[in-house]
Amino acid sequence: MTDENDGSGTGNGAGSGAAGGGTGGGGALDARFVVGWLTRAAESVDREADRLTELDSAIGDADHGSNLRRGFAAVRDTLERDRTDTPGAALMLAGRQLVSTVGGASGPLYGTLLRRTGKTLGDARSVTVGQLADALRAGVDAVAQLGGAAEGDKTMLDALYPALGALAAAAEKPTGEAFTAARTAAEEGALATVPLRARKGRASYLGERSEGHQDPGATSSALLVAALAETAEATAEAGAEAADE
Repeated sequence: MTDENDGSGTGNGAGSGAAGGGTGGGGALDARFVVGWLTRAAESVDREADRLTELDSAIGDADHGSNLRRGFAAVRDTLERDRTDTPGAALMLAGRQLVSTVGGASGPLYGTLLRRTGKTLGDARSVTVGQLADALRAGVDAVAQLGGAAEGDKTMLDALYPALGALAAAAEKPTGEAFTAARTAAEEGALATVPLRARKGRASYLGERSEGHQDPGATSSALLVAALAETAEATAEAGAEAADE
């Protein structure tokens, strides 16, 4: 899968790798928020890598956790090193890093998710929850097209599409509440893959034997959405503390 000329606008930077300050007025999400989200996702994947690999050992290649751990560690290091001034640029940079670092299907799929989301956001220096939800839908739709999968096929889409629906429905609510709704939907979607029969990927070769196992891709996708909710919560807490000073 070749990289595209995305014009992500990165350069040398320091610290968090982002300009800006988390969430601006009206719940706007800037580059620092996105970098914080992806950094938190890397920490979560590292913490849960063994569990992801255990899930994958039942119906896949037993490498999902190790592959994502390596890929998101590279994302974290890249975002710490390279400055990104917009949410879209941060997502594009992270997506390219995943494609170049992660083997198997996970790299192209997660890379496509982040790159298409970032490309859809464009050059905006901050975005609303609703705008991010729309961009994420473009990213998830691109993943579905790339993998030829649909919701119900026992893939990452079974966590991502429910999360998108919940996020879009709650987009006008407080930021933390909206992302928490998405997290709950993603986690419930991942759990709901247990009785499903896999229709895509290596797991599909198992037929009925794929039933009774939670899909590792849906599980890692739920971790990504959970990291988004945790970042919103941490940002809100930091803002409240700053206001009290």
